[in-house]
Amino acid sequence: MEFPQQQKPADGKVIYPPGVKEITDKITNDEVVKRLKMVVKTFMDMDQDSEDEKQQYLPLALHLASEFFLRNPNKDVRLLVACCLADIFRIYAPEAPYTSHDKLKDIFLFITRQLKGLEDTKSPQFNRYFYLLENIAWVKSYNICFELEDCNEIFIQLFKTLFSVINNSHNQKVHMHMLDLMSSIIMEGDGVTQELLDSILINLIPAHKNLNKQAYDLAKVLLKRTVQTIETCIANFFNQVLVLGKSSVSDLSEHVFDLIQELFAIDPHLLLSVMPQLEFKLKSNDGEERLAVVRLLAKLFGAKDSELATQNRPLWQCFLGRFNDIHVPVRLECVKFASHCLMNHPDLAKDLTEFLKVRSHDPEEAIRHDVIVTIITAGKKDLCLVNDQLLGFVRERTLDKRWRVRKEAMMGLAQLYKKYCLHHEAGKDAAQKVSWIKDKLLHIYYQNSIDDKLLVEKIFAQYMVPHNLETQEKMKCLYYLYACLDPNAVKALNEMWKCQNMLRSQVRELLDLHKQPPSEANNTAMFGKLMTIAKNLPDPGKAQDFMKKFNQVLGEDEKLRVQLELLISPTCSCKQAEVCVREITRKLANPKQPTNPFLEMVKFLLERIAPVHIDSEAISALVKLLNKSIEGTADDEEEGVTPDAAIRSGLELLKVLSFTHPTSFHSAETYESLLQCLKMEDEKVAEAAIQIFRNTGHKIETELPQIRSTLIPILHQKAKRGTPHQAKQAVHCIHAIFHNKEVQLAQIFEPLSRSLNADVPEQLITPLVSLGHISMLAPDQFASPMKSIVANFIVKDLLMNDRSVGNKNGKLWCPDEEVSSEVLAKVHAIKLLVRWLLGMRNNQSKSANSTLRLLSAMLVSEGDLTEQKKISKSDMSRSWLAAGGAIMKLSQEPCYHDIITPEQFQLSALVINDECYQVRQIFAQKVHVALVKLQLPLEYMGIFSLCAKDPVKERRAHARQCLLKNISIRREYIKQNPMAHEKLLSLLPEYVVPYMIHLLAHDPDFTKPQDFEQLRDIKECLWFMLEVLMTKNENNSHAFLKKMVDNIKQTKDAQAPDDPKTNEKLYIVCDIALFVIVNKSTTCHLESPKDPVLPTKFFTPPDKDFINDKEYLSMEARTVLLTGKPKPASVLGTVNKPLSVTGKRPYNRTAGSETGSNVSGNSEPSSPSGNKGREQGTDASETGASENEENPVILLSVTPVKTDPVKNKEVNSEQSATGNDSAERGKKRVAPADGSENMHQNPEDDQPDEMGGPVPPKPRRGRPPKSQTPGSTEKSSEAKTGGRGRKRAAPTPESPGGLEAANVKVPKQQKDTEAKKAPAQRQMDLQR
Repeated sequence: MEFPQQQKPADGKVIYPPGVKEITDKITNDEVVKRLKMVVKTFMDMDQDSEDEKQQYLPLALHLASEFFLRNPNKDVRLLVACCLADIFRIYAPEAPYTSHDKLKDIFLFITRQLKGLEDTKSPQFNRYFYLLENIAWVKSYNICFELEDCNEIFIQLFKTLFSVINNSHNQKVHMHMLDLMSSIIMEGDGVTQELLDSILINLIPAHKNLNKQAYDLAKVLLKRTVQTIETCIANFFNQVLVLGKSSVSDLSEHVFDLIQELFAIDPHLLLSVMPQLEFKLKSNDGEERLAVVRLLAKLFGAKDSELATQNRPLWQCFLGRFNDIHVPVRLECVKFASHCLMNHPDLAKDLTEFLKVRSHDPEEAIRHDVIVTIITAGKKDLCLVNDQLLGFVRERTLDKRWRVRKEAMMGLAQLYKKYCLHHEAGKDAAQKVSWIKDKLLHIYYQNSIDDKLLVEKIFAQYMVPHNLETQEKMKCLYYLYACLDPNAVKALNEMWKCQNMLRSQVRELLDLHKQPPSEANNTAMFGKLMTIAKNLPDPGKAQDFMKKFNQVLGEDEKLRVQLELLISPTCSCKQAEVCVREITRKLANPKQPTNPFLEMVKFLLERIAPVHIDSEAISALVKLLNKSIEGTADDEEEGVTPDAAIRSGLELLKVLSFTHPTSFHSAETYESLLQCLKMEDEKVAEAAIQIFRNTGHKIETELPQIRSTLIPILHQKAKRGTPHQAKQAVHCIHAIFHNKEVQLAQIFEPLSRSLNADVPEQLITPLVSLGHISMLAPDQFASPMKSIVANFIVKDLLMNDRSVGNKNGKLWCPDEEVSSEVLAKVHAIKLLVRWLLGMRNNQSKSANSTLRLLSAMLVSEGDLTEQKKISKSDMSRSWLAAGGAIMKLSQEPCYHDIITPEQFQLSALVINDECYQVRQIFAQKVHVALVKLQLPLEYMGIFSLCAKDPVKERRAHARQCLLKNISIRREYIKQNPMAHEKLLSLLPEYVVPYMIHLLAHDPDFTKPQDFEQLRDIKECLWFMLEVLMTKNENNSHAFLKKMVDNIKQTKDAQAPDDPKTNEKLYIVCDIALFVIVNKSTTCHLESPKDPVLPTKFFTPPDKDFINDKEYLSMEARTVLLTGKPKPASVLGTVNKPLSVTGKRPYNRTAGSETGSNVSGNSEPSSPSGNKGREQGTDASETGASENEENPVILLSVTPVKTDPVKNKEVNSEQSATGNDSAERGKKRVAPADGSENMHQNPEDDQPDEMGGPVPPKPRRGRPPKSQTPGSTEKSSEAKTGGRGRKRAAPTPESPGGLEAANVKVPKQQKDTEAKKAPAQRQMDLQR
């Protein structure tokens, strides 16, 4: 719009646009607004080229900047004036009509205040406010302020105003103009002051960010747009705060880490100069400061698209170093970060793995726990994110000492298994990667903690075979799971079902007690049951109280008893079990008590006893799956199992379930399928099927006659011509399920007894097994006919004759399939003798005496009863083991135990020190199992003291565990059974000490009562047992032990009461035992709680006139036992005279027997240096030095031998047969050291020593040397003796006769150098 020209008055009077009257304070606000609107319109229509108008309205422009307008209380007036001023700056640009700096400042502050009106987008005046913003942004009016000294105040006010008014109702144009306005100020100015920077950064702080998201977004875009300019200012700010520590430079100093995180998310380039400063902060001495930096960097490195780790490797490496920070919260924060990092940056997993490995062993429980959470969280998102090593850390933590950590690891692995193996969410490769989880989780069931066992049961029911699946699907899952488990996992699963079944039996017996009338005996029995049940629940202490309460409720509530009886009924289905558990839980629930520990404990009990997997329907489904596998129509191959393996494992599964759920098998369909299995060629399948019939077929004869008529001929055939195992099961099956078993067994016994032929041993084994079990199960019917068979055939024809020559390959053990038929027949003949005697259970005919003499002769002749040297060493090992096991088995029957002489007991005990690893292993396990069941007399526990001589660390560890378990079981049995106090002599673990002392006094190694080496051997054997016994001083047991040993010294050896040497050895062992007890215990001198009773079979009654107060250990001997002062080693071996023991044949032994110690430094009764300088006494092969030695001296041959330390190595079938044929065995056989028993070396590999010949190993009785480095040796010619009996093993092939070797003492630091002088020369022949 063009206005007519108006002449400017000479006096500078304000000229208004046409139609606009003068605007003064005399008029009303409405009139002012009306006139200003016309002025605004005028200025809006003007442009910069209107020179005349610009000149004309200059006074008006100056007038509008007067105080009247700038301080006007009316906001409409102020808005219109601001719009005019904005246009004035536009029109008069680049020069403003205002020259006063103060006036300019006032004007811009005024305009800034008016911009607050942008906040309300619904205001009628919003368009004018928007016009104002648009105008000043487009013209960049605020750039005029750069010339002002205090322009910063204006800019700060402007920025604060814009950030405060922005909201989500503004459109994109408002954002754009604000950004244009602010970015021009930042980019065209000389720099950004700290206050102005604060006005931007404050919007990034989390508190402000949450209050006004739009302000945050505006600041974010502004920083991105001005990154090149503002980065320097940001770097300066962080440098002041982080490096110089000047927190006063800004109010935002305390938020620096939040700001860094936000700035990094906006644009990493904003922090290019800041990141190196963080590396400095990571090394701060202040733990809290390091924690803050770690938290920040964790977010930066772990952010999804962050490339900081690759772009700034020094900072990344410095950050990783904080995983090992001394401050616990710092390490914890690092571990938590790892989860996000693994998920967002899989490429960094390799860097993290090593640090997570260290943290998985962190002393802090919370850190170990979070390592697991980190790995499992990433694994659940995607299994590819975690490598095998990371999963291995979780696997290790399943055995953590803390329950919380173990639980997290187990549950995490269970979730991975369900996700990837059960649901196959990531394909077969992923399933294969975690296929080990199922085995590992079940292995945990071997742990002693009841919490671990309960969690494994829960995991099995919820994750491995989910109980909420349909029966068909559930059983398919179980069927193929069982087929894929490793043997140890299978045993664990079987044990789990067994424990649950036993607990069901306990609850059933408790309910039976409730049915009986109240009485004191009934209450006592009920209390015993409750205590037993409580031991099977978590926190047994609290469980006892809760079980008492539960028992009280059971007594009062009959309906509850009915529900519980239904739950544990053999016919209860899985669906019924769920209903019962719900009902019982509902009855016991208390709505007023949300957390009810009592109810939780009862739930634990119900979960353990409820049949959630197995019922009749489930067994039927399993049998159908088995049938499909037999027919070849199953999905075996898809499930990763061969059909044969599926059938075999399926039968094994059914066999196990037949023990725990026999009632569920009773159906014609199930038995028909089992009959088909009996006809299969697979021996194991048929054997398992027979056992299932044996366990479940009690009603076959009465209810399923058709099955009976088919089954009988099959059982007869298996008993006569099946495998030995099948024959055994067939005989037991007939005895268990048929009423006319006498007739059935006679039909088997008679033809077999007539057909025995020792010339065809391969056809003899099954008949011997069947006859043995028949005579044991039906002794009244078959004991007499068996006597003639035993006398005429078993002993005279079979055992006393060697018809064939064994394979002289020199090996001490061979696989079962390589054992000759004749030896197998003899082993089974020995077992037949035992079964026959166990069936009779009396010695009226003196058959047991003659049998024991026969077995003793076999032990004395080391398995070669005829002594014709026809059978091989491995066959001799089998016979020797069978004879020792037979005496041990007969000892379980009281009538035979009484007639076993101490000499016979000692002979059988020596088997545990045999030179063959497998013999020691099998015999120890047999003794342990019988002891745990409380079937063996207590003296057999003393045999384990000889295990201190075992050269293999694992065998000693196993023996110690056996002792711990046996002692624990016996003590628990005494506590739980009040009647047991009458049998303390046979139950109390401490009563093993007299038997052990007597056994060690008659140890054939103990030949020289004052030989220091032999005394140390005795001490080690004593300590092996006493350490376990003296762990706790229950009821002042230490004083009881000392009193018992003192009492023994006042008696004589009942085995040879008049022999002074025998008694002297007994007293010496007593003195060593006293020495150990006194050095270990500070309370052993107190008064003994009770007077010990000594076994009369081994010790004479004390003679009142005989007072034995003599000390049999010299002071030098005591010093050696206490300090381990080494005895100077002789270079050449010497020979001892044969030791003659009553009832034994002469035994030859070398001097200076070296035995080892498995005693840890903190459990040795003497000082920690007590073993210093011991010669070859410990696992040189396993630890590189004798255990507990400060300055160990190791005996090395000049030709060191490297042995293969791998466990479970199969017997080497390619060993050379040279040299060992002439080897002769000692009473307790010698094995090569280092656990590498049964080894053989080719002669051509021998390396000469410095004396011109290979070094022979040191021959030793019973205990193989622990090290491959031989000690002083004998000449092979000297190792022989003229006496008959079980001889020492001669030197192995690398020690040809006539050569003598020197012992070379080599300091520990020289061992590695010496060990490199020769290559590895021996092969393992060891099956562990």
